[in-house]
Amino acid sequence: MQEDKISLDLNEIINATIDAKYNKLSQLEFHRRIVESGLSRSTIEEISRIKKEPEWMLKLRLKSLELFEKLPTPNWLPDVLSSLDISALELYVKPGVDKVQNWDELPAEIRRYYDELGIPESEKKFLGGLVAVLESEPIYSNVKMELQKKGVIMLPIDEAVNKYPDMMKEYFMKIFPASDHKFAALHGALWSGGVFVYVPKNVKITTPVEGFFVIGSELEGQFEHTLLIADEGSYIHFIEGCTAPQFKKFSFHDGMVELYAKRNAYIKFTTIQNWSKNVINFNNKRAWADENATVEWVEGSLGSKYSFVYPSTILRGKNASSTSLVVTMTSGEGEWKDSGSKMIHAAPFTKSKVVNKNIGFNGGTNVYRGLIRVNKGAVGSKAFVKCDSLMLDDKTKAYTYPHNQVLEEDADVAHEAHTFRMSEDQLFYLMTRGIDEKEATSMLVLGFIDEIMKELPFEYATMLNKVIKLELDKLGAVA
Repeated sequence: MQEDKISLDLNEIINATIDAKYNKLSQLEFHRRIVESGLSRSTIEEISRIKKEPEWMLKLRLKSLELFEKLPTPNWLPDVLSSLDISALELYVKPGVDKVQNWDELPAEIRRYYDELGIPESEKKFLGGLVAVLESEPIYSNVKMELQKKGVIMLPIDEAVNKYPDMMKEYFMKIFPASDHKFAALHGALWSGGVFVYVPKNVKITTPVEGFFVIGSELEGQFEHTLLIADEGSYIHFIEGCTAPQFKKFSFHDGMVELYAKRNAYIKFTTIQNWSKNVINFNNKRAWADENATVEWVEGSLGSKYSFVYPSTILRGKNASSTSLVVTMTSGEGEWKDSGSKMIHAAPFTKSKVVNKNIGFNGGTNVYRGLIRVNKGAVGSKAFVKCDSLMLDDKTKAYTYPHNQVLEEDADVAHEAHTFRMSEDQLFYLMTRGIDEKEATSMLVLGFIDEIMKELPFEYATMLNKVIKLELDKLGAVA
């Protein structure tokens, strides 16, 4: 199959965005620079044509492009991004292979890559369904018969646009609208690939399902979209895996996750993100939780050079609850991990808990940005935030920017934050017990994030453990 590729100059887009942040150019000038970069109405129309989309989706894309040009640049966008070499970025890459339902039908070189990651074996042993996305399109999709018999829908989201237009129109980019911020609008204009899941009323999926996303080449943009709807009384655990080989040049990721937990539903969403160190990662994640519903976020964000991830939940129904457990790691000079969570209490007796763990060494920068908002009328609501940073040397930086907006007097909101250096006393104690310094360092770091590791499925906790140890090898820890 012939590959379809559409390219643009993302350097120019980011530079223009940063200039706009400081009011250095008018909206007309911003529009001119964006069009000259290759991002124009005709670009969007070409992507929609290739994907054979209905008119309503094309209109949504074009409206998103319009919003991208009009919305202000978010304050959290660091100026350092202007120095990256990401010109001639391929924003849409159609892989040279058709989607299959059997791993044996994939070309040997692609199958070998997934075998090395252990994906087919994981699917066989642990997963109820899997959609694998390479570059901009799905290449593998399979849902086990047990789930199909229960009425569970899981398929590439590109197919859902045509197969389930009513649900897609009702929910797609409604939970996280393009108007939210500039890079949400960019995603709305350029999205491609991803997963759509619907769990019927009172159906409880006992085995996790997974979406696995791979950036397959340098100077590539990936804009996948995951939309998950858990109907009343249902349960699902969705695992999102993200990886990319090490490239010489940068690639760009601007994905989105939308979750809808209806009354009495339970969604657990786990992310293991291990992009290579030359990926710029924007990940827009938001959930709605109706009455008595629960949304649980678990995020292991270890890879990428620059990462911006803020899992968020809007607690819309009485007694709704949400937790967000996030761990990030910077392991090199110039790395920047911007993370945090947002919890919006919009109904009475809602509960939220945020635990953020940042690890840094070799000169990396960790930033926590969080928001707790309790709306007027959300009586009896409770929110707790814990933000901890562990710095393993004197070159590393950690910043914390919590933001609490409490508009209801009858609410409990607590926040605590700690910044630690590696304890020489603890190291010494472990070494006196016969443990060498490298292994002792590794044990202390893994103990620091223990409350998050406990929430991961065993196989994924083991994988995260290995990745962290490999990263710590740069500091001298055991690999």
